[in-house]
Amino acid sequence: MDDANAVAAQLGRPLRSEVDIVTRCHLGLPVVTRVPPLLEDGTPFPTRYWLCCPLAIRRIGRIESAGGVQAMERRAQNVAVFGERLDAAHRRYAAERDAAVPVETKHRPQGGVGGTARGVKCLHAHYADHAAGNDNPVGEAVAGWVEPFDCEEPCVVPVEGRVVTNARWREPK
Repeated sequence: MDDANAVAAQLGRPLRSEVDIVTRCHLGLPVVTRVPPLLEDGTPFPTRYWLCCPLAIRRIGRIESAGGVQAMERRAQNVAVFGERLDAAHRRYAAERDAAVPVETKHRPQGGVGGTARGVKCLHAHYADHAAGNDNPVGEAVAGWVEPFDCEEPCVVPVEGRVVTNARWREPK
């Protein structure tokens, strides 16, 4: 199965640039991609690691809906070591992304994880950064709530030369 088509089917939309698969699930499907800092049309894109696994997206969405972003913000403000690790994650993330932007580029992506320089904007972006193997305390905390990804059926399947959403896929209990 072609990775780009699998990611597009997982996201339910065409990709805006080529992506590299950074993390896969136990079924071999993409979980996290690395996105270039400039999309194919030249648009600056601050998010370096993008979550594409429908199960992870669904589970993290529930955490965000229940106030997870605000809870992580409070933790970063009230637990010094957590906040320091988060600040370091933003600096590392921005430095890695910025190193991939050509020097002569006029319009550059800004911020750290999820395009913000401080705090927590999106648990999906923090989890994707952590799942890509980086030190991210927010993503690490989220991992404990959403893993394992133990689907019995793949979320996407090849059908007649295309990759489509698998109608048999269900969220594991």
